[in-house]
Amino acid sequence: MTIGKDLAQRNNIIRAAVMGANDGILSVSGIVIGVAGATTNSFAIFIAGFAGALAGTVSMAMGEYVSVHSENDAQIKAVATQKAALTNHYEQEFDFVKKQYMAQGISADLAQTATSELMARDPLETTIRERYGFTQHHEISALAAALASMISFPLGSLLPMLAITLLPVHLRIPATALAVLIALAITGFSAAHLSGANEYKATGRNVIAGIFTMIVTYFVGTLIGA
Repeated sequence: MTIGKDLAQRNNIIRAAVMGANDGILSVSGIVIGVAGATTNSFAIFIAGFAGALAGTVSMAMGEYVSVHSENDAQIKAVATQKAALTNHYEQEFDFVKKQYMAQGISADLAQTATSELMARDPLETTIRERYGFTQHHEISALAAALASMISFPLGSLLPMLAITLLPVHLRIPATALAVLIALAITGFSAAHLSGANEYKATGRNVIAGIFTMIVTYFVGTLIGA
């Protein structure tokens, strides 16, 4: 159980770090390219990017902390609910699990046998998994997830900030856009791999989101600058 819990914790912390870096890249690239559309002043662009990175870091960390805490609280409540249900309505819970297996195409006799074995071994774990879709003792550390986001968001935001301020004026926007899209492809693929989703579809969506963000912010910045 400890090994499984440690692995789940590690994967969720890595997920939070990857998503934090992804948001840092996407958010700050939109800011700096938008400002670059309005002005060529490198200091103004850098300050705008820095302000966005600072605000995004705090927002991302606090959002992750609150979100994970809420998820953990919901799981704790579900466990308490199932404990009461097993005490007061054991047969109903047994029948629910059996019907779940039968709905998956398992015969009534085999579903009866499987349910009897699982409920005899660990009724609470079995009913929680079938009713709510999670496993006990795999709660995520809200503080660890928040710290991972707090570190990864500004690290991700450094790429577009440095590219847009250090490159020559005539290259800064296309080169920054290219660097951002490559970085988004990496973070999109990594996030999908960790969550078990389709890596190529997730990567494509992430890259498209980056293209859309940079086009819109550059267009608005150019209008304001004009």
